[in-house]
Amino acid sequence: MSKRVFLIVLDSYGVGELPDADKFGDVGANTLKTCVTSDKFKADTLTMLGLFNIDGVNYAPSFSLPMASFGKCAERSMGKDTTTGHWEICGAVSEKAMPTYPNGFPKEIIDEFEKQTGRGTLVNATYSGTQVINDYGDEHVKTGKLIVYTSADSVFQIAAHEDVVPVEQLYEYCKIARNILVGEHGVGRVIARPFIGTSGNYQRTPRRHDFSLMPPTTILNVMKDAGLDVISIGKIYDIFAGSGLTESNPTTGNKNGMEMLDKMIERDFSGLCFANLVDFDMLYGHRRDIDGYANATAEFDSWLSKFMSKLTLDDTLIITADHGCDPAYTKHTDHTREYIPLLWYTRGGTANNLHVRETYADIGKTIADHFGLVEKANEAGLAGESFLEDVTFQVSEYARFRK
Repeated sequence: MSKRVFLIVLDSYGVGELPDADKFGDVGANTLKTCVTSDKFKADTLTMLGLFNIDGVNYAPSFSLPMASFGKCAERSMGKDTTTGHWEICGAVSEKAMPTYPNGFPKEIIDEFEKQTGRGTLVNATYSGTQVINDYGDEHVKTGKLIVYTSADSVFQIAAHEDVVPVEQLYEYCKIARNILVGEHGVGRVIARPFIGTSGNYQRTPRRHDFSLMPPTTILNVMKDAGLDVISIGKIYDIFAGSGLTESNPTTGNKNGMEMLDKMIERDFSGLCFANLVDFDMLYGHRRDIDGYANATAEFDSWLSKFMSKLTLDDTLIITADHGCDPAYTKHTDHTREYIPLLWYTRGGTANNLHVRETYADIGKTIADHFGLVEKANEAGLAGESFLEDVTFQVSEYARFRK
């Protein structure tokens, strides 16, 4: 069997506010702590791995003999969104915040977008994605104008009814916006938000598609250049604009993502399988649904125990997140600036306390080290420090264990 790493990002699964949370309006946010309060919360497998052994994650009983090495990572990037979080995990720190538009996009941007698409626009303001189609869906259906909105993140979102604007046409409009939004207006993502339904009953479909900025070099590029497989599941392809990937597997949500992982673990590949489980963030975090978030945890945890039983001695499982989205936070409905959990599991491996890592990028650098690519990663200017020695079962340790 080849050496395989499964990196699973539980989208928005933060474990407590970062020291600079006040700069982002997120003081007191703690996604996991909120979820633990729900009677739907169940995380037996994650607990045994060491989730509640992490420094400061003391709001549920820890496990006496954790199965994985455990810790948490701080974000160095100036942001709290999907793009900056995933890029930093893979070694690219965004020192400068991507542009946001709390008062809507400049007139010149909207005018150029309308000119190139041949369609008018509605809204151009910060808005909840579900609320905006309820409030403007009828006008959109009647006029054909595109619903353009944003959030606290660096995003330009376009919502359109599938019967008014076919999905493929919506994607083309997003590509037009992506080409316009460069330079000082280079938002992290342009997002297609198709919806269906009738007046008063509009609902978004799973055919969302993100058009990201081209990322700088990441560990994905280093691994691909080394001839390794770099396989994505979920919206990873969108986040990295396909850069550094050898295969893409889109999904419709957590369940489909876990099904894809089940298929992947049966395959003999050599390299990285990088998965994002989006429902935590999209369906429950932003919608401030505590029970929904907790139940999604229970579903993932139940699946996880079965998945782990299929791991071989050559496999590594990493579970982490990309930011927070505390479903109990009342000051806004956006992401929250939080630490992310770090669980690193190999069958028969060590279970050390990795404490607090200074950057998400330590994850990517350690993956590079795991594949003997740390020098290549350093040459590429990737951030982070490897903790491979702390998660590797050394021969000397094995000898002491045998005695």
